[in-house]
Amino acid sequence: MSEEILNNIDNAGEESAEVIGIRFKDGGKTYYFDPNGCVGTLNDYAIVETSRGVEFGKVCQANKLVSKDEIVPPLRPVLRIATEKDIKTNEENKKKEIEALKVCQQKVSAHKLEMKLIESEYTFDGAKLTFYFTADGRIDFRELVKDLASTFKTRIELRQIGIRDEAKFMGGLGVCGRPFCCSTFLPDFCQVSIKMAKEQNLSLNSSKISGACGRLMCCLRFEHDTYAYEIKRTPPVDSTVKTPDGTGVVTEMSPLAGTVKVSINDNIKTYHRDEVKILSLPKKKADSNDEEEE
Repeated sequence: MSEEILNNIDNAGEESAEVIGIRFKDGGKTYYFDPNGCVGTLNDYAIVETSRGVEFGKVCQANKLVSKDEIVPPLRPVLRIATEKDIKTNEENKKKEIEALKVCQQKVSAHKLEMKLIESEYTFDGAKLTFYFTADGRIDFRELVKDLASTFKTRIELRQIGIRDEAKFMGGLGVCGRPFCCSTFLPDFCQVSIKMAKEQNLSLNSSKISGACGRLMCCLRFEHDTYAYEIKRTPPVDSTVKTPDGTGVVTEMSPLAGTVKVSINDNIKTYHRDEVKILSLPKKKADSNDEEEE
């Protein structure tokens, strides 16, 4: 362990703990582990002990100190920084998972179960094999589990997931042309509302504001705070403003650009919001502001 880390730990007192951040999937959540004497650097691989068993993960946060309030006990240990042999074992597991999914699909068809298999996943030590699936309702898969256990000679778990989780597992490109947010950098799903689309001045056509999963796009949520902040700083439509060219009424606003279009004597001109001064808000806006203040 580096001298710098040791010095930081010695000076931190009992309110902090040393951790390593591990991620098991791209775009997945980061979990803290007890370094257990190991020093990991960014993008190293590590073998860790989890509630599911022994797992292979990627270091996304090197050894650091965090407040004990940020830790969900018990803090499980890093067993070791992955060796070349461990990396090869993980690659072999990935190949086995592909074959396992094919076999499981055949078993599902044989048992005539209405379920859609999404992904299979071995623990690093092969002690457990998990199959993820979607279905319209509850599925009685007890006989399927027995069949799979006798085939793979390991512990079997079938886990039903939602349609948003399916999109996260499968990945793909969104309407923006970029990879899905959920499968690249969003660790958790947050609630998304139609109000967020309204505030961003988007079409309320469901096909235009829904992702591949059929639910409202995740970007509406994580971009919402920025839009809300910029909207508060920008004169709303129908407000009366004073401009360098006289008094007019706002006909259109672009919060992110910080500009407004103002009608002055039937002429439309664009101004930056810093160039105008609000003289009066539209009645509806003023009423809503009063309600918020109450």
